[in-house]
Amino acid sequence: MALEMRNTCEKCNKKLHNSSVAYICTHECTFCDKCSENEMYICPNCGGELVKRPRGKEHSLSCSLNFS
Repeated sequence: MALEMRNTCEKCNKKLHNSSVAYICTHECTFCDKCSENEMYICPNCGGELVKRPRGKEHSLSCSLNFS
């Protein structure tokens, strides 16, 4: 199951691109780097750990795998 790459910080509404540094919890709550730091990397919604979200290309719809 793919991550939902949300495009705004849930705390300050900063615009986040797929290539932006952002943090998520296990429920995919999404926060910018500044808000995550201010929250001491603890999700204010569920109390879970905020970890760096994987970054992707802006318009990538899928990952191409090459098994040659």
